[in-house]
Amino acid sequence: MHAPDVHRERPRQGAAGPVAGDNHPWETVYRPDRPLDVRRTLAPHRRGAFDPAWRTAPDGATWRAHRTADGPATTRIEVRRDGVHATAWGPGAERAVAELPDLLGARDDDTGFDPSLHPLVRDAHRRLPGLRVGRSGYVFAALVPAVLEQRVVGLDAKASWRRLVTQHGERPPGPAPDGLRVPPSAAGWAAVPVWDWRRAGVEGQRADTIGRAAAVAHRLDEDVPLAETRRRLLTVRGIGPWTVAETTSRAVGDADAVSVGDFHLAHLVGWALTGSRTDDDGMLELLEPWRGHRQRVIRLLEITQTANAPRFGPRSPRAAPLR
Repeated sequence: MHAPDVHRERPRQGAAGPVAGDNHPWETVYRPDRPLDVRRTLAPHRRGAFDPAWRTAPDGATWRAHRTADGPATTRIEVRRDGVHATAWGPGAERAVAELPDLLGARDDDTGFDPSLHPLVRDAHRRLPGLRVGRSGYVFAALVPAVLEQRVVGLDAKASWRRLVTQHGERPPGPAPDGLRVPPSAAGWAAVPVWDWRRAGVEGQRADTIGRAAAVAHRLDEDVPLAETRRRLLTVRGIGPWTVAETTSRAVGDADAVSVGDFHLAHLVGWALTGSRTDDDGMLELLEPWRGHRQRVIRLLEITQTANAPRFGPRSPRAAPLR
């Protein structure tokens, strides 16, 4: 496989609109050497349609407010005929454009993946040839929303994330759309007062887990082998295999991550592959032929089968509406 074609330009003068921090945008054009579905590849990193760290503009461009190792950045991503164009502003702009190919799955290696082992997987792979497992490169940033999703209804977790990031995030650099916010840093999450956690519907256990993770965020974000990243995550009290899989699949592009402990996921996999619901053990047995690519299979099934799958109870009760 040839290396993807990435073109980066040094800052250009005269950026339009209000600018915070570094007012010289960096630009890149990423030209992948295989099909790429940008929207679906980015989707796991976005926590719902109203995630304050992401925005889809009327012109179809995707805006992202995020933190890099060099500081906050705002990135605008637009798909054109000649490639994926990105412009970034802020202290982390140069790093943001450098990391864009990884976010879009440039390092996603599907060698050994055999979709023909099941007709439904084969059909999903044929329909979605551009689906990639991307990597953000930032473990702690991916961990926080995963912890918020522990043992609660997804809609409530997204509402908590939205409220906390809107309240405690910061205004992004560059000409960002109104309402876009950079999620807090590790120190920022550690400083969220207990009453704000409660108002966001987050009880003490999840809030304390995020606080403990924030204290070792620098260790979690170190560039180490995947097995070591998993081990370090599991040393934080309150983090188990489900949270590890949800985090590593997004942060380090773990194409084999399986969220064991997710009631609905096990039943989706069982129903899709056999026509009958199953439990975690049954799910792992069904996915075993694709070991090394189990997260890839899960994403294919989630995209193509969730809308058709029967609803299996019990469901967790909804929390009281946030005010």
